[in-house]
Amino acid sequence: MTTKKFWFGIILGVLGVVLFSSKAVMVKLAYNYNVDAITMLLLRMLFSFPFYVVIAYLYRNENQGVEITKKDYSWVIFFGLVGYYLASYFDFVGLTYIKASLERIILFVYPTIVILLNRLFFKQPITKIQALAIFLSYLGIVIAFSGEVDVSGNNMYLGGFFILLSAITYASYLVGSGWLIPKFGVVKFTAYAMLVSCVCFFIHFSFISETNLFILPWQIYTYGFLIAVFATVIPSFLVSASIKIISSSNFAIVAGIGPISTIVLASFFLNETLTLVQFFGALLVIVGIVITSLKKIKKETL
Repeated sequence: MTTKKFWFGIILGVLGVVLFSSKAVMVKLAYNYNVDAITMLLLRMLFSFPFYVVIAYLYRNENQGVEITKKDYSWVIFFGLVGYYLASYFDFVGLTYIKASLERIILFVYPTIVILLNRLFFKQPITKIQALAIFLSYLGIVIAFSGEVDVSGNNMYLGGFFILLSAITYASYLVGSGWLIPKFGVVKFTAYAMLVSCVCFFIHFSFISETNLFILPWQIYTYGFLIAVFATVIPSFLVSASIKIISSSNFAIVAGIGPISTIVLASFFLNETLTLVQFFGALLVIVGIVITSLKKIKKETL
């Protein structure tokens, strides 16, 4: 791989991470117009749906030489339900209670949850370095939340709980779907899983919501479109392209800018602020994930 190609992969990864990070900020901005989480999720999926239909069609013949069974498709439905429907729902609900910057800090611990799930279900040992990374990550969350309860009240804990559920469900998706992605291909699998998620939200909204989608303020439609295109569809493929060029382990280090970019965006657009202590907590989380990623890179180069 040439140096130029590697740096091109880095740039794609950074852009994808920053766009993903903007989601929480745009959701918080939309909540200023008294819209609930499920309505925003529905708009996100409505605007995303046509893109993923086209993508699924264009990549329908990807990995034709690999045998795919009905059971494999059943697992795609399951992981689309867990990884994108539940994870997104918990995330959007959590954002109704806590800052966008704190949301990203909590979500960012999902790689450590992947390690814990692999230990629990696949008996993969946890090394001392990984244990240190996990300790630093969760210590960072505790520090980042310090003092916030005085500002946000007990709802801050509820919001944090929902965001942690989002991280757990997304980590479960990553652990469980790893063996399916080589069969389908990254792009086709992602498109299929997202389509499953879209259908789940359509059903969810039709059963529990009484919101009239045709009389919402134009700002809500705008944020729904922006979240769908610029914080969902485009970054999903930027990240896939980056991983293909620089490897998943290198991308995990690039993803370390996620919490920082959210903090910066939230400060600029939402006037959110973190104390020095909370910023130190965010730094601990990032260090923990980078340690985990460096350990992966070391294994891959042996």
